[in-house]
Amino acid sequence: MNIIKYRLFEPRLAPRQARVEVPGWTGNKEPRQNGALEQPWHCLPFIEGAQCGIELFYPHDHELHVTTRGGKLVLDGDFGPSPSAGRQWPPFRNFGDIYYTYQLLLDLQVPESMALRTEPHPRFYTSRAHDVPVAVPATLRTNWWPIISFVVFKSPPEGCTHIFRPGEPFMQIVPMGLDQPFTLVPMDEAEASERELQSRRIHASRATLAKDSTWLSATNTVFDGTYRHILGAARAKEKETPEKANDD
Repeated sequence: MNIIKYRLFEPRLAPRQARVEVPGWTGNKEPRQNGALEQPWHCLPFIEGAQCGIELFYPHDHELHVTTRGGKLVLDGDFGPSPSAGRQWPPFRNFGDIYYTYQLLLDLQVPESMALRTEPHPRFYTSRAHDVPVAVPATLRTNWWPIISFVVFKSPPEGCTHIFRPGEPFMQIVPMGLDQPFTLVPMDEAEASERELQSRRIHASRATLAKDSTWLSATNTVFDGTYRHILGAARAKEKETPEKANDD
């Protein structure tokens, strides 16, 4: 297991592995059944993706409203006096109107084979209010860089307001493998045929795999648990493999 160590200058950032909140930003606690309205948590690939990062919580006692008026960025929040000498204050700064920065001051140390990538918090993709801050993706090699001094956010378009609320997750940082080059090539005929055969097998067995998990949503979309069942089987197989290797 990879160990990521942290050092805090602001304890209320409260870094933790991202969690799913139902009810909450992943939707209402609406069961998978006929007539139910689709919820983000119904989608397992989204949920797995949403839980692979480290979420950070807004550590200040007041809200910050970020807007764009007449093409100019407006940062509306009362931060009071600086908590310490020499610290950038307020911690937010205009960065060419299109972007703005936040003085994060967080130290995350990862193994040498890893780096960290800043991302919007997953609730950005589920909010219908369009009020979630948009952290700009950036890769940071923190195994030798001892502190994340600041992060960059994209300014909202005219008419929208991004809001930082006390105690609410406002961005995530995703651990990732470092320097793993790849080459994109087409499959050869045999590989493509095997993948097609695998696809047809899944399609043919879908009625059996999804027998007890098929439902029709409020928008007449058919859902079933085929992907979930196959993922569960794959995980079970992964757990068995090391044990069999040890027995040999």
